Amino acid sequence: MNWIPQPLRADPERRTNNITRMVVGLVGAYLVGCAVLWWWWDYEPDTFAVSEVAAKRAEAHNHSMVTGYVTTATLIHLAETLLDKRGGYLSNDLLPPGAWMDNVPNWEFGVLTHIRDTARAFRNELSRSQSQSTEDPDLAEAEGKFFFDNSSWVFPQTENEYRDGIKLTSSYLDRLADPDQPAAQFYARADNLQQWLQIVETRLGSLSQRLSASVGKRQLDTALAGDAAASQATQAPREQELKTPWLEIDDVFYEARGQTWALIHLLRAMERDFADVLENKNARVSLQQIIRELEPTQDTVWSPMILNGDGLGFVANHSLVMASHVSRANAGIIDLRALLAQG
Repeated sequence: MNWIPQPLRADPERRTNNITRMVVGLVGAYLVGCAVLWWWWDYEPDTFAVSEVAAKRAEAHNHSMVTGYVTTATLIHLAETLLDKRGGYLSNDLLPPGAWMDNVPNWEFGVLTHIRDTARAFRNELSRSQSQSTEDPDLAEAEGKFFFDNSSWVFPQTENEYRDGIKLTSSYLDRLADPDQPAAQFYARADNLQQWLQIVETRLGSLSQRLSASVGKRQLDTALAGDAAASQATQAPREQELKTPWLEIDDVFYEARGQTWALIHLLRAMERDFADVLENKNARVSLQQIIRELEPTQDTVWSPMILNGDGLGFVANHSLVMASHVSRANAGIIDLRALLAQG
């Protein structure tokens, strides 16, 4: 009987092993790539010189550095940095590694908070001579763009809305620097600066409380203190314990980093544009001291994680350190507002 050679057949077990190794290799490469991007994108931009940024913009667009130019240019640059920093805008990412990250998105929300507040101040106070004057059309539309949902990824995309807000604010800046378009104005008055500082004071007060709640604290209800005729919608507990959940401590910390980063630049810009007002009130040094109190909030975080030590315990509490700087800056803003209110 003659032997007839049979065609070679692939070993099913070997084929399965090869496919498994290939899948494992691809998944491993994907995870390594995500880890590298995570490390590269986990980044907070450095502070910048607001006067230099404004001067470069004025030179590029052939603008004059009129009153309000530095503050407006700073607002625009803050929004551009939010979108164009390393890794881009991450708050609305649905895919890894952006979807796995929370420190930078919380930092972004902190910056966005002051962009929104300042955009509203531009629309309602800084660009208007009085409460009955007409609001600037570009600033009115820009405010709505910046208040768009910060986590929308499509129809429309958050980045597109914010870039529209930047374009509208830039249009206002172009008209502000044009002597032939006097309808666009920036009014550097003490009352305008006071109103903006009041918004900042409220933000920092809330932020300080949230940071302090990292260790938990007992707090009495003081909502109606000082007014015997005051009332509120529903009764609140006389005393309650406030404590930030452990998994949210780093979220609050990095939001505070974003808020203070944006505020440092806005205060420096206001110092430039409200120079005459501050000199007249002998208040420039008070504003400079507030900036000094905020600058340490941008120091490098050397710890691989945000620690939550118990008060004066053995382990540090980064949130309480941040809260101390924020509280001191807030106290300075309260004093500055009182100084600006004096005749």
